[in-house]
Amino acid sequence: MTADVPNLELADHHLDLREAVRAIALNKIAPYAADVDASSRFPTEAYDALVASGLHAAHVPEEYGGEGADALATCIIIEEIARVCASSSLIPAVNKLGSLPLILAGSESLSQRYLPPLAAGTSTFSYALSEREAGSDTASMKTRAVRDGDHWVLSGQKSWISNAGVSDYYTVLAVTDPDGRRGSNVSAFVVEKSDEGFTIGAPEKKLGIKGSPTCELMFDAVYLPGDRIIGEPGTGLQLALRTLDHTRITIAAQAVGIAQGALDHALAYVQERQQFGKHIADFQGIQFMLADMAMKLEAARQLVYIAAAKSQRHAGDLPFFGAAAKCFASDTAMEITVDAVQLLGGAGYTQDFPLERMMRDAKITQIYEGTNQIQRLVMARELLGARDN
Repeated sequence: MTADVPNLELADHHLDLREAVRAIALNKIAPYAADVDASSRFPTEAYDALVASGLHAAHVPEEYGGEGADALATCIIIEEIARVCASSSLIPAVNKLGSLPLILAGSESLSQRYLPPLAAGTSTFSYALSEREAGSDTASMKTRAVRDGDHWVLSGQKSWISNAGVSDYYTVLAVTDPDGRRGSNVSAFVVEKSDEGFTIGAPEKKLGIKGSPTCELMFDAVYLPGDRIIGEPGTGLQLALRTLDHTRITIAAQAVGIAQGALDHALAYVQERQQFGKHIADFQGIQFMLADMAMKLEAARQLVYIAAAKSQRHAGDLPFFGAAAKCFASDTAMEITVDAVQLLGGAGYTQDFPLERMMRDAKITQIYEGTNQIQRLVMARELLGARDN
């Protein structure tokens, strides 16, 4: 007696999407990746190409003018872009992160106001949760929103905000009941770049993903209309963690893409480079390294795709699989990019090849949207049945 085995192959429409995104990435994004990194500039060429093809925010539902891409399709988009430029892959990734709270819990009027411009590519979305002293410990945030009649008055700051300054809209988490129970006293709001009292700090000087500006946000008594709140007051932190259950999979996809790009370049180099009278790919030690890199990469990819399927179904075990995918894929990306640099030797350490950039870019995937230490805590709590929202 045989059990039914699920079909783990990609559907034709996902395969077609992969080929389409790969062509755009190779032809319209890759040529600018080195300059984006060297100049620490936003990848406008990539943004224009992605908007023209509907890939900049493909997750937006069709009823708001979007492509309605499922979670797996979004991961494939991010993976293929990250294969050539990690900074550019943050365009669809950050748009999903910033807008997903709205999709999950926003009112219809709020969704109708902000999602169509995002889908059209005339606006972008960022996500503001972390603070200087509230990184992994998000419940300890100090940013406050106080009721004032029909408005909320927002004060405080947020740190490490991806695509800050580029984005027009920001999902911001703030404490709305300082005396309330920790974790149940936070609310989520939409803040517009043009809101009076809202300012954006200078971009951070970073190791990698230099084409995605990372800045502080400052809120000096920013008056927000009452209808800018996302969901009910006090549900913001639960919404933030629920959002991350879904979106950390996109970081896992980014990590897979970076690792695949590094392996691609390493494979090409070792089959060209000669030492001791033969191609270095002919040496068994090199072959073992390549085999391990490819094996771990494929394991990471399959874990990401399974987690994406669970995200699409809102499966009960998504928190474990999302954390596992992000943790394993990012650790794998760091390992593969380091090994790829090693395989190129001195050449890998230079900017003549993209490997050193990919190695620098890979590091952040172990840190943002929850460090890999936090991911292991999430997984352990799921295993022990003690997840604390």
